[in-house]
Amino acid sequence: LAYGQSPYAFLMTRRVERAKALLRRGDLTVTEVGFLVGYSSQGVFRTRFTELVGMTPGAYRFGVAAATGAPPIPVRNGEAFLAEPELA
Repeated sequence: LAYGQSPYAFLMTRRVERAKALLRRGDLTVTEVGFLVGYSSQGVFRTRFTELVGMTPGAYRFGVAAATGAPPIPVRNGEAFLAEPELA
């Protein structure tokens, strides 16, 4: 009641906020970030992140780098963007 949302929704919001911070750092893969914030399934991480942020974790990481003029994000473990995602 104190936060105006269920305990589950509160936990999901906190996990996604932490994931956004880790993705902005740019030194971890999307998979690593998902596991670090408590998701055992990357599909669930991607789905929940997309629901709350409006874009996939990879698109968020790519968009933050492009918006800040940061150097390209290192590609590890076969994670690569074939084309720039559309950011709305």
